[in-house]
Amino acid sequence: MSPTLPVDLSICIVSWNVREDLQTCLDSLYAGGNELSFEVIVVDNASTDDTVAILNQQYPQVYLIVNPENRGFAAGCNQGICEATGRYILLLNPDTVVPPRGLDELRDFADQHPDAGIIGPKLLYHDGRLQYSCRRFPTITAAIFRNTFLGRIIPGTGSVTAYLMADWDHNEVRAVDWISGACMLLRRELVDEIGRLDEQFFWGSEDVDYCWRAHKAGWQVLYAPGPQIIHAVGRSSDKAIIPTVINTHRSMYRLYSKHLARWFGSRWLIWLGVWLRAGLLIAHTVLQRTFTARCCES
Repeated sequence: MSPTLPVDLSICIVSWNVREDLQTCLDSLYAGGNELSFEVIVVDNASTDDTVAILNQQYPQVYLIVNPENRGFAAGCNQGICEATGRYILLLNPDTVVPPRGLDELRDFADQHPDAGIIGPKLLYHDGRLQYSCRRFPTITAAIFRNTFLGRIIPGTGSVTAYLMADWDHNEVRAVDWISGACMLLRRELVDEIGRLDEQFFWGSEDVDYCWRAHKAGWQVLYAPGPQIIHAVGRSSDKAIIPTVINTHRSMYRLYSKHLARWFGSRWLIWLGVWLRAGLLIAHTVLQRTFTARCCES
């Protein structure tokens, strides 16, 4: 796909059955106000909601890659990265809205911080609440208490607060362990040095892994409080909750076994803990659905 000259920014979006969100995202990108040159690459993972037809009809400027099957987030990102020509590559979720001049601000910040291989902006929910989009590297303890019944029984656990960096107002530039792949700016030189995303992460933890690799190669990972990107969390995953739980925990196990478990026994214990956690979350989801259905019938 290559234009005569490389652009400032290549925006890679992986979509799966989020047509309306994707349209809103693209409209925000093409609304004007940005002075930099950019291209948009959408990789569609076998959507069944007419995403491809709408893109072909309404967004001919988008470079579209259509997969016959859902290849997962990391693999989809890598397809986009392979086609990207920009000095910077922005991995962007389709359920985001980028404000006017937001792309310029990201590019300018990256130009001013040449030691940063990865940059993440502030993410907000639609109601203006802060998302904890930059975090410390995960620990076993944080995994046990976060989003589990133990965390609800023992709220405010220190390990979860530390993991989420919830003791900080997120209003200043800071070097962090990792930032969310919902909006992750990559420097071209970083990608050339450490390669693309690990495709064995089908859904989840690929952003943690990539930041881990960037740190090992000596690059900074920076959080930038501006621009402020709106992000509606989990629009794709909400359409298939149980498969998402399975895929995220499979990726979680890969992350822990790849970077934290140094011997067979620890990998076995991590495997047991990860799938016990997944089983409890699935059981909770099934019980909640059953209760809701019975309430609707009564």
